[in-house]
Amino acid sequence: MFRTAELHRKLPKAEFHQQVPPLREDLLMMQLELRNADFPVIVVFAGVDGAGKSETVNRLHEWMDSRWLTTRAFGEPSDEERDRPEYWRFWRELPAKGRMGLFLSSWYSTPILDHVYGHIGLAEFDERLERIKTFEKTLADDGALILKFWMHLSRDAQKDRLRKLEKNPLLHWRISKRDWRHWEMYDQFIAAAERTLMKTSTGLAPWKIVEGYDERYRSVAVATMIRDAIRVRLEEAKAPVVSSNGEAATARPSRPAASEVNPLSPITILSQLDMNQILAKDDYDADLKRYQAKLNQLQRTARERKVSTILVFEGWDAAGKGGSIRRITAALDARDYQVIQIAAPTDEEAAHNYLWRFWRHLPRAGRVTIYDRSWYGRVLVERIEGFARLREWQRAYAEINDFEAQLVERGIVLLKFWLHITAEEQLRRFQERGQIGYKAWKLTDEDWRNRERWADYELAVNDLVEHTSTRQAPWSLIAANDKRHARIAVLRTLCERLEAALADGPKQP
Repeated sequence: MFRTAELHRKLPKAEFHQQVPPLREDLLMMQLELRNADFPVIVVFAGVDGAGKSETVNRLHEWMDSRWLTTRAFGEPSDEERDRPEYWRFWRELPAKGRMGLFLSSWYSTPILDHVYGHIGLAEFDERLERIKTFEKTLADDGALILKFWMHLSRDAQKDRLRKLEKNPLLHWRISKRDWRHWEMYDQFIAAAERTLMKTSTGLAPWKIVEGYDERYRSVAVATMIRDAIRVRLEEAKAPVVSSNGEAATARPSRPAASEVNPLSPITILSQLDMNQILAKDDYDADLKRYQAKLNQLQRTARERKVSTILVFEGWDAAGKGGSIRRITAALDARDYQVIQIAAPTDEEAAHNYLWRFWRHLPRAGRVTIYDRSWYGRVLVERIEGFARLREWQRAYAEINDFEAQLVERGIVLLKFWLHITAEEQLRRFQERGQIGYKAWKLTDEDWRNRERWADYELAVNDLVEHTSTRQAPWSLIAANDKRHARIAVLRTLCERLEAALADGPKQP
């Protein structure tokens, strides 16, 4: 695989100086146009030690406008990063639309090192590479342009490179015993690299192998490939979308009619809930004290064992999400939790993949994060209101399942609640809100508009449960016509799940 990158290619100095000025001008003009584009550019650098990864990144900063470039290199995870799923630190550093991110020692480094050093076998190595493919597919499906460069040197060329750096009084600090140990393990690294490229070079995120023997050659080669790839994507973005009948189509469809969401009107999982469940006030008061006391004790134990909890609340407007959340937080130390209210994305959030803002808020070990509405907006409001294209919300089920699997595999206790009320009960609560001064602000024109699409949302919820209620992260459907019953059901479920997780012992590495 790497023979074509061991030819000792060189770019003569005169030719280098001839090519660089127009190339720099192209890069800057392309970067200016990219700033208004609807996609980010993610550039990954990996490869043999001494092959010029850092030097190439520095050259790109020299030739381009650094204000619109971000460079990140990932070493050993910090305490803050260890408290969260592995990919948290990668998600939070992703570039926004119109920007370019350059990544060194990225999500590829740890799997390769762990495999070469014998910490993981071939099967686990392949599993990690599959996780990388899923991660990159999620980004690419959302529009990101992903470019990956493997910087290569032959074994002899690497040895020569390390010796030259070691003898240079200004650069010898860059060479360590670890670099020489890796050189001695050259064959193992190349075998792991070959498998990595074979498994993860896809049409959405292909690898480009670049010979790192000559600094001038590799710099021009990488910069040219980046320029050409972005130029092609920018041209594609300008091309009109053509429908099947040959006419120009709009980029985003208007709000779909109910029949477009699902042509049938089947019995849904929500229609099968027993909505007549009630809880007497005396029983409610006793249960509330009991479960809040139990939750407080469980959370203190979870904090000591560094077991995190994430709660997701979805449901109809006026279904009682806020009331249920308040009954939970009343039992917790305010230092142990945060409640994230999810509304329409900010400009910063809209400039990233839709999961980005949720990755940002993942709790540290032993803490609790409560999402009042969540990533499921992608397959609910964005689906129904036409804010997400058909292919975007349909692929979101798999993306969400993968996201949640990473949370659970990290040892996080994940609970998802759908609070269900009938349309008649919602109307009664809307009318009640309008008559109570301190609640009237909650009732908006949007709430009334959403009522008109009740059938569409119910079908979307049915699909949501069908596709994302997994063994690892099941949905809890709560009949919430009676607020007291719903609040106790939520508290009881939370206590049971947290108690079971603590009984199993800590799962975090």
